[in-house]
Amino acid sequence: MSHVFVIGAAGQIGHHLVAQLAARGHRVRALHRQPGQATALAATGATPVSGDLEQLDATGLAEALRGSEVLVFTAGAGGKGGAERTRAIDGRGLELAVAAARQAGVHRFLLVSAFPEAGRGKHLSDTFEVYMEVKKAADVCLAQSGLDWVILRPGTLVDTPGTGRVSAGPAIAYGQIPREDVATTLVALVERPQVRRVIIELTAGPHAIAEALAYLEPGAVG
Repeated sequence: MSHVFVIGAAGQIGHHLVAQLAARGHRVRALHRQPGQATALAATGATPVSGDLEQLDATGLAEALRGSEVLVFTAGAGGKGGAERTRAIDGRGLELAVAAARQAGVHRFLLVSAFPEAGRGKHLSDTFEVYMEVKKAADVCLAQSGLDWVILRPGTLVDTPGTGRVSAGPAIAYGQIPREDVATTLVALVERPQVRRVIIELTAGPHAIAEALAYLEPGAVG
């Protein structure tokens, strides 16, 4: 059992994640911004923690984090509020979380990022270009932090039910992935601290999640 703090807990991946973590016996604290989100999060078995990434400072967030063993950052502007809000949540919010984790002594940090080819074959708006730029900068920030990080880059997110079967690796073909399966993969990563300091691309695929992640563990033979 781990003590897990989830930033972005009220989001679509986050809600699946906190429910799955709690169901597996982990102690989960779930950061949320809107008061009305607390009831839904508590119903999953998580402990709601009120806080706004755009208002908190590193010291305040570090106080909320104390006692946690793993921080999962799955927050994102989701295209709402334009480029500036993307910079605030996906960019400065991630930098804030990294600084807070270091202050609080939380060494394990899992980040939901973006697949590099997410916009391939599409007409990209200026906001989407900013989104990809910010996501890459966030990845760099975490990778240089000295924490035990994992950067998870899911393909295009869909709302179909999870299958529990994925393709995962440092470089894979682009595709889609149910949000539920992204959450299940994060749970599996929480439970596999030996998978560390690696970037994992993730799509729907033929392998059970445990099998796909076992391939990424130190000493695994392909």
